[in-house]
This record gives sequence, C-alpha cells and structure tokens, in this order.
Amino acid sequence: MSNLNGIAASNGIAIAKAYKLAIPDLSFEKKKVEDTQNEIDRLTEALEVSKKELEKIKEHAKVSLGDEHAEIFSAHLLVLDDPELINPIKDKIETEQVNAEVALDETAKMFIQMFESMDNEYMRERAADIKDVTKRVMAHLLNVSFPNPALIDEEVVVVAEDLTPSDTAQLNKEFVQGFTTNIGGRTSHSAIMARSLEIPAVVGTKEVTEIVNDNDLLIVDGIDGDVIINPTDDQIKVYEQKQADFEKQKQEWAKLKDEPTVSSDGQHVELVANIGTPDDVEGVLNNGGEGVGLYRTEFLYMGKNELPTEDEQFDAYKAVLEQMGEKPVVVRTLDIGGDKELPYLDLPDEMNPFLGYRAIRLCLERDDIFRTQLRALLRASGYGNLKIMFPMIATLDEFRQAKAILLEEKEKLTKDGVEVSDSIEVGIMVEIPSTAVIARQFAKEVDFFSIGTNDLIQYTLAADRMNERVSYLYQPYHPAILNLVNNVIEAAHAEGKWAGMCGEMAGDSIAIPILLGLGLDEFSMSATSILPARTQIKDLSKKELVSYKEQLLNMDTAEDVEKFVREKTNQ
Repeated sequence: MSNLNGIAASNGIAIAKAYKLAIPDLSFEKKKVEDTQNEIDRLTEALEVSKKELEKIKEHAKVSLGDEHAEIFSAHLLVLDDPELINPIKDKIETEQVNAEVALDETAKMFIQMFESMDNEYMRERAADIKDVTKRVMAHLLNVSFPNPALIDEEVVVVAEDLTPSDTAQLNKEFVQGFTTNIGGRTSHSAIMARSLEIPAVVGTKEVTEIVNDNDLLIVDGIDGDVIINPTDDQIKVYEQKQADFEKQKQEWAKLKDEPTVSSDGQHVELVANIGTPDDVEGVLNNGGEGVGLYRTEFLYMGKNELPTEDEQFDAYKAVLEQMGEKPVVVRTLDIGGDKELPYLDLPDEMNPFLGYRAIRLCLERDDIFRTQLRALLRASGYGNLKIMFPMIATLDEFRQAKAILLEEKEKLTKDGVEVSDSIEVGIMVEIPSTAVIARQFAKEVDFFSIGTNDLIQYTLAADRMNERVSYLYQPYHPAILNLVNNVIEAAHAEGKWAGMCGEMAGDSIAIPILLGLGLDEFSMSATSILPARTQIKDLSKKELVSYKEQLLNMDTAEDVEKFVREKTNQ
C-alpha cells in the first residue's frame, strides 16, 4: 500500500482496479528506400485510417461531452489535412529516400519543437495536437495497436502519463470510474472533460504510472487530491463511506435545484453559469442555474476554416435564449487573441499576446467581424433576456466606440423592420486593473460589470497563469485583488447598477464568503459548481460577512485572508 498526492481536478471518489493507458512501442529503424511512392502510399493510408478513427471519436465526444469538446477533434482532423505538415513529410520521403516512419517522426518533431518554443499558449497547445495526431499515424504505419479507451468494458480507474483529448473523449462513464495522471492541472483538457463527465480525477501526481501496475486496486480521491494504491481493507471501508457521503451530498444539493440562492439571513444573490455552446444549456438547467453569466462566443469561431456567418451565429444565440426563457443570458462578444487564435484570420505574431491585439481591440479594428456578430445578437434578442458584454475594455473610449457600433446596427435592423429588444443591458468585463481602478467613471455609462478574475489576477500580480514557475503568484485572495473587486462592486452600486463575476474565483468555496460580504450580486461558474455554492450560501450570514469586510481588505497576504475565512466559516 502506498499513497500519492496530486491536484484534485474533478470531485468524487473512485474505487476500482487500475487500467494503464500506455502508448505502444513506436520505435522504428531508419531505412533507405528505393520505392518512395510505396512509402508515400503507406503514409496516405495511415493518414486516412487515422482520420476515420478521429471522426468516430469526434462523434462519440459529441454524444458524451457536447459539441464544444468535440471541436477539439476538428482541430486534430485539420492537422491531418494540413499541407504545411503533410507535404514536408512526403518531400522528405522523396528527396532523402527514407521510410515513412522517419519522415513523419523528423517532420513532426520539427513542428512540435517550433510550437513549444512559442510564447503563445494557443500555439503551444497546437504542439500537443500534433503529438497526439502523429502518434496515431505512426502506430498505423507500424501496424501496432493504438490505445482505444472506448473499448474498456469493466469498471476501472485509468492511469496515464497524461490523457490526450482523444483519450478523454472516448472514456465511457459507465465503466471508467475515475482517472489519475502524472502531469496536468485543473485547467488542462483532461481535467475540464472529467468535470463535464462528472468522474473523479487526480492529476499532476508526477509518478503514478511508475508506481501503479495493471489491476492494482486504486482509490482516487478527487475531493482532496489523494491516490491510494492497493489500500487496506480498513482504508477501503473509510473511502466507501466517503464515497457514499459524497453521493448523499449530491442528493442534498439536488434538492435546491429549483430554489433561489438565499443566505441564512434572507439576502438573495444570483448563481448563473459559464457556457461555451448551446449544448451546455441543459447542464445549466439541470444544475439549477438562474441564468447564463458568460456565454463564450469564441467557440463559434474556433475549429473552422472560416468565420461563422451571421445566420449561423443567430441560430446559436437564439437557441440559448429560447432554452433559458426569461432567465438572463450574458453574451460576451468575440474574445480572440491571447491564448485563443483563429488561424484563418492570420493575426500578427506578438511578443506579449495577452497584452496585445485581442478581444475588443481586434473587434474595433475589424468592425466587419464585430458588426456581423452584433447583428446576429440583436436579431436574437427578441427570443429571451439578452445582455451583451464587451471584453478586455481598458478605456472609456473603447466602451463608447463599441456601444456606438451596437446602436448603429440596431438602428439599421429596426429600419429594415427587424424586431429588436429595447431592454438589452450593455456591460463590460472588468479584467484590466485600470478599469477596476476607475470603475466609478465606467459605472456612469455601463449597465453592469462582470469581473473576469482569471485575467484580472494575472494582470494585477504580473504573473502568467499558465506559467508553472510563477503559479504561486496566481492568488485570488490577494488583498490587492479583493480591493479591486470591492472597488468595482461599490462603483456599480453607487450608480444603481449590478456587479457580477465570471472568473474561476466566483465558484471558489473560500472566495464565496468574501464575495458575499463585498456585496457581489451575481456569481457565474461552471454548471456543476452551482448547487454546492447554493448550499454553502444558504448557511452563510451576509450581515456577518459584511462586518468582516474592512478586516479582509486591510490584510497583508492571501494566506492571512484564507486562514481568516476558514476560521470564521468553519471550513
């Protein structure tokens, strides 16, 4: 029996035997070939078989995970069709007269190294895509079996170095009780998908694949981040009880599905959800969401070869608004750039893409793209309770320009006889420190604020949230962050406006009492976090938390804040 500790990536307890998901031996010999056409034909066949497999995986992912996650495999299919990758492989076979395995390996390594060296997170993710895809092609060239998690037909815990998107999309929730990996974090593809599938996961254990053997009995504690290998009978009993307690807790949470979110002293706040596609709405409603606080529209633009049309966007927005009925839907306009790029836009390379040409900055310059999206939103506005939010606003001029374009498009549509709602609220994401600092000026012109803490934290503390070396500086409870959040909320309330939050912090169990005490009106989070948050708020007294406000804002460190909250709320 031994224990490992990692990152709790998806809640729950799994107890089952280990299934090691190992990449097969893909070693090969370098050969001089005379018949280069035969090698190119072998490559072509391996590419075609890989495409067919990925199409099946994509369809499986649509059913089990929804369109948003299935789009990952659209990107993989694009890799297999990309002449920038495939042609150099064929050229190498012909000019160097090497076997297809060598040409594939050397070309793929060149692209992977190139992408991994880039500062842009989106491009680094493309390196992972190329790795995943070319391993599959290599397996077919070598006629060896490639891992197929979809074939798992008994209860197991999957153990792997990491789970690629194609691995995770094939996991059958009926049999895969949980998984654990050597690497990864809460924001990795595998962790996000685990939460969508609602299976326990512990990632970042560093050495689970070295210690665990096939058929070892494992306990994966996705609540506390522990992995226990070949546990004792007593440990199994303890974790079976913890598993039962968690399931019972989920049943208790479910009782609040149709209840409002009210503190113990009768103060109401809204718990709403972050979504990426219309398919996500079902999860919002099933988890008692009171609305959508962030609809990330960039997923409409990604995994494609061209911009979505106005009608395509209209259909997507209309679908979400109709499903949500009278409940509010806050739609964020296109937020591309930084770690999200569109290859077909041919955006310029930048030294600091997170601080560069992205989001509203791109939209104001490419107003043809922006106007198309705004027209689609305006046309859909009559089908529900639409609110529009502009991202990455740094100056009042940017907001004024964006709103002016919105009003111009509204006037055009109205003249054309198109029905447009007259009650659309127009707000901004607060994710740049300068905006939070002068929130009082913004509050006179916007209808609402939604605080995007993911970027606000990294910009305020000058710490790239994707960089492991400075991850210790990504501190949601840092007093500087709390003071900025408080400034935004107070500015909104002074003008009779509301303030929400759509960053990860909104669903954090330590942050929730702080935000309730600061007066946050709307908390937007992943759908599966809503019922636990509602349960937590039900037991909190807002009046009591307000009384701690000044103490919290004047503390020295994030650690002081966390310790204080735990003591006062018995967490």
